[in-house]
Amino acid sequence: MGKQQIGQLQPYELVVAIMIADLVAVPMQNKGIPLLTGIIPIFTLLISQLFLSYISMKSLRGREMICGKPTVLIDKGKILTKELQKERYNINDLLEELRVMGYPNIADVEYAILETNGCLSVIPKVDKRPVTPNDLNIKPQYEGLPLPIIIDGNIIHQNMKIANVDMKWLNDQLKMWNVNNIENVILASLDPNKVLTVYKKE
Repeated sequence: MGKQQIGQLQPYELVVAIMIADLVAVPMQNKGIPLLTGIIPIFTLLISQLFLSYISMKSLRGREMICGKPTVLIDKGKILTKELQKERYNINDLLEELRVMGYPNIADVEYAILETNGCLSVIPKVDKRPVTPNDLNIKPQYEGLPLPIIIDGNIIHQNMKIANVDMKWLNDQLKMWNVNNIENVILASLDPNKVLTVYKKE
């Protein structure tokens, strides 16, 4: 099922996970049932899940049949009650999700879309959207992506190579942070400007 979290699983993937757990438990609970009896259905389910995942990746129609389609719950500020009923989504659920997303006032919402994984996507009205540098005609500096150089006391040599820094440079930086033992560092992150930020273990 890849790196998806349980909350991001498609319905069929969640069903497969539950069925596999149930099939594993049966031979363990009953010693009279051979272990092979549980293994064969598990492999069958895994193959089926891989097949369905392949179909959903390659075919738009297959993806819609297996995973479903996103449902618009609020359209141009109007609550679509029929869609709420269709998805068994009551108004309290909708208000709760909007509050979680940072929109306590439903009047601020232009669109709300219930995604196939159960998450709610919210698009606010134009005058309620956060101000961006582009709105103010400001050109921000490029920040880039910070690289973790040390994680849990372990040096990530591959990232050091990408950042074009060596051990001497790292040791000098750690001395500036009063770090005598790398094992005391939970995280050291390097930004594109070669500024190292160190987080020590408490």
